[in-house]
Amino acid sequence: MSIVDSGPSLNSSVAAFRRFNRVYTRFIGVLDEELLNSGYSLAEARVLYELATRHTPTAKEIAVALGMDPAYLSRILARFEKSSLLKRTTSKKDARSAYLALTQKGKSRFEKLNALSEEQARGILRALPPTGQTNLIGYMSDLERLLAPNAQEGARYVLRPHRPGDMGWVVHREGALYAQEYGFDETFEALVARIVADFLTEFDPKRERCWIAEVNGQNVGHIFLVKHPTEPSTAKLRLLLVEPSARGLRLGSALVEECVNFARAVGYKKITLWTQSILVAAHRIYQKAGFRLVEEQANCKFGKDLVSQTWELELTSGLRKGERQDGRTGRTPTNV
Repeated sequence: MSIVDSGPSLNSSVAAFRRFNRVYTRFIGVLDEELLNSGYSLAEARVLYELATRHTPTAKEIAVALGMDPAYLSRILARFEKSSLLKRTTSKKDARSAYLALTQKGKSRFEKLNALSEEQARGILRALPPTGQTNLIGYMSDLERLLAPNAQEGARYVLRPHRPGDMGWVVHREGALYAQEYGFDETFEALVARIVADFLTEFDPKRERCWIAEVNGQNVGHIFLVKHPTEPSTAKLRLLLVEPSARGLRLGSALVEECVNFARAVGYKKITLWTQSILVAAHRIYQKAGFRLVEEQANCKFGKDLVSQTWELELTSGLRKGERQDGRTGRTPTNV
C-alpha cells in the first residue's frame, strides 16, 4: 500500500517522519537557545547567511527565500541594525523599499558563525567511515530532491579527471545503483570491477579518459572512454552513470559530449558502446549525441533476462569550434 493512502501505513510513516525530525534537530543542536554558542538563534543565523550571500537584497526577498513571517524578519533586522551589523540604503526607484547589506562588523560575525558551522559538519563527517560519509550525503541529496525539487535549479557541476579513490567509488555506486534500480546481481559489480582494473593498469592518457562529475564537492556521476582492444581507430564508451540526486541537470548529456569531443580531438574515427535495452534514459542521451543502434541480442546476464545493444557513432575529422587538442571544450558545464 502506498504511504499516501489513509490508514495504518500512513500513520506509521507520519510517526517515522516525526521521529527523524526529533532526532535530527537534537543532533545538530537547533533546540539550543543559541546556535553553536554563537550568540544567535537559528533564525538569526539563517538571516545572516542570506545577507552575506546575496547582493544587496531587500527584506521581501529574504522573507520569501526563508519562508519567514515579514514582521518577525523585521524585528531581527532591527536588532541587527541596532547592533551595527546591518546598513540600509533606500531605493532610488521606490522610497518604500531599502537594500540591505552587512557592515564590516556584520561580515566578521557571519564569518565566525560560518566557520563554526563548517567545523560542526566536518566533525560529524569525520566520525563516519568513508562509505558512511558517501551514504549520508547521498541520503541528504535525496531528501532535498524530494522535499525541495526546485532547490536544484541553481546547482552547478564540474567535470574532472579521476584521482586516487575514485575507482572504488565507481565500482560501489555502479553495483549498488544497478541492483537497486534494475535488480542486477553481483556479477554486474564484478564486471565493473574488471573494467576499472583494466583501465587503471593499462591507462593511456593520450587516448583514454575518465571523467568524474561533482556537485558541491561530491561525486555524482562518471563516464569512461577507452581504446577498443582490436580496432585502433575505434574508442569504447563505458560506465555512464548519474546519481539520482543529480538527474535533471543534463549531466548525462554533458558526460557523453566530453567523450565525443575528446575522441574526435585525438583522432578516433568511431565510438562504440554496449548497453542493455532497459536503460531507456541512457538511450535518449546516446541518440541525442548522434549514436545509432546497430545490433541487439537477447541474453541472460546479471541475473536477468535482457536484450543487449550495441550503439555506434561515426566521427568526422577535425575539431569543433572551441575545442582544444585534449578534447575539452574550455568550459565548466552547468545546468542550462
